[in-house]
Amino acid sequence: MNIDSWHIIMRMQVPQEGPCDPIAPLDLPHSLHAFHRVSGSDSLNVEGYHTFRGGFWNYFSMGMDAQVSYEFHSERKRNPEKFKNQITNQGTYAKLGLKQGWFAASLTHPSSRNIAQLAKVKIMKRPGGQWEELKIPRSIRSIVCLNLPSFSGGFNPWGTPGTRKVRDRDLTAPYVDDGLVEVVGFRDAWHGLVLLAPNGHGTRLAQAHRIRFEFHKGAAEHTFMRIDGEPWKQPLPKEDDTVVVEISHLRQVAMLASDPCKSKSINDPSSPCHPHEDDDSNSLEDEDEWEDGRKKFGAAATFKIPDEVDIAHLS
Repeated sequence: MNIDSWHIIMRMQVPQEGPCDPIAPLDLPHSLHAFHRVSGSDSLNVEGYHTFRGGFWNYFSMGMDAQVSYEFHSERKRNPEKFKNQITNQGTYAKLGLKQGWFAASLTHPSSRNIAQLAKVKIMKRPGGQWEELKIPRSIRSIVCLNLPSFSGGFNPWGTPGTRKVRDRDLTAPYVDDGLVEVVGFRDAWHGLVLLAPNGHGTRLAQAHRIRFEFHKGAAEHTFMRIDGEPWKQPLPKEDDTVVVEISHLRQVAMLASDPCKSKSINDPSSPCHPHEDDDSNSLEDEDEWEDGRKKFGAAATFKIPDEVDIAHLS
């Protein structure tokens, strides 16, 4: 089965003084080992900005879910002896969710940190299409860009849209090789609990080939982001600073899948859909960069394929 991989670009305006890295090295998630500043000669480099890049396979999320995950991750680093079994971990996670106000977000969560007030969100629905603004309900405090139908313990927050939703909103079932991410929103932890019910799902916002977050100046000092389960605390723009995060389709890779498999391919005989043609003219990397990326994308450096191995013969 082919699976889409996704590329992340983060651009921050060069500060007049002080450090220029948005994430302290010790806080950098393991899954973001490739989230490094591009060189001055890189085509992604923009004058007056520091540009960083990374990637993911499963999901990118931002907001209260990432905040609780970050607190759990930080607590586990400080006191690893307290996290020795799954039941204890789940209990601690729930307590942190309560402490952070995730279950009473409408009362305890600053409205300035709601997604719509933190950032303007734009999407491109198809390759080569036009950017359009995505209207985010003001109650949404967490947003997830989902590639695989598995989030927060294996739940599928997108679900399967009914016939009317497919017709009225141009939505489809989630496929792992259709060149689209499913964009889902959550209001609070109670909203997230609907995933426990049959056919439960979050607020379906859009399906997109590319998505861009343009953060508002002065809305908040920071937000929390998470990629494939690895959270971090992201500073937000102050005064004349600018922070932009853009997610775009990168490539596809072949993965082994068991049968039956929760993830579905658009090429499955039972699928009514047909693949979207990708626009290679929008590729952000040349072939040399891509070959190096194939050896280490989405994994720790210890998993990097040795240079002497011909990856063309690994399939």
